[in-house]
Amino acid sequence: MTEDLVLVAEDDPALADLERRSLTLEGFGVHVETDGDAALAAARRLRPSVIVLGVGLPEVDGTEVYRRLRAAGDETPILFVTAGDEEIDRVSDLELDGEDYVAKPFSPRELVGRLSSVLRRAADRSAGAALVVGAVRLDEARRRTWAGEEEVRLTTTEFDLLAHLMRRPGLVFERGQLLSDVWGYAHAAGPRTVDVHVAQLRAKLGESSPIRTVRGVGYAAEGPPTA
Repeated sequence: MTEDLVLVAEDDPALADLERRSLTLEGFGVHVETDGDAALAAARRLRPSVIVLGVGLPEVDGTEVYRRLRAAGDETPILFVTAGDEEIDRVSDLELDGEDYVAKPFSPRELVGRLSSVLRRAADRSAGAALVVGAVRLDEARRRTWAGEEEVRLTTTEFDLLAHLMRRPGLVFERGQLLSDVWGYAHAAGPRTVDVHVAQLRAKLGESSPIRTVRGVGYAAEGPPTA
């Protein structure tokens, strides 16, 4: 599997460089954006493991970035970076679930420690909760799958692919990204590998299958439209 990717959204160049260097030294991959609009686009495109999100971003501020991500069903864990009591209050007003914040000025050790705690809480929540999209339910801890009331037996790769799509319902994954995320490589096999496994999943899940094809792009997991 690839290393954890951190999306850093920070408009202060010196602080962004400090965050990038500190996290790189700890083995994280780091991508930096300097405004809220670009951070939202990068979150959709790169699907990072965690976001270090400055509250005082230009264009779209950090709290609004958070609201838009959650409204889109993106549950990427977030560590806010705040400056002063007013920004801390703005973060405190959000309905947070495992997120945290670090206040300027902070040390590289504090940044890494807070980020690791956010990732650990996110992993704990993921392990303890079932994934549900439409009529399909996955128990990740026990690696069991149900389509409606019927349990469906999946291969290891089928389960991993379906779980990856269902963790972020509605988000479209390109075939190359799925090869990297699920199989652990980007070029050792062609996109046909993904198509074959999707076809196998659809055959096993039947009409309950939540997998939608986005023509020319890839696949997403989506429930039935609401009335």
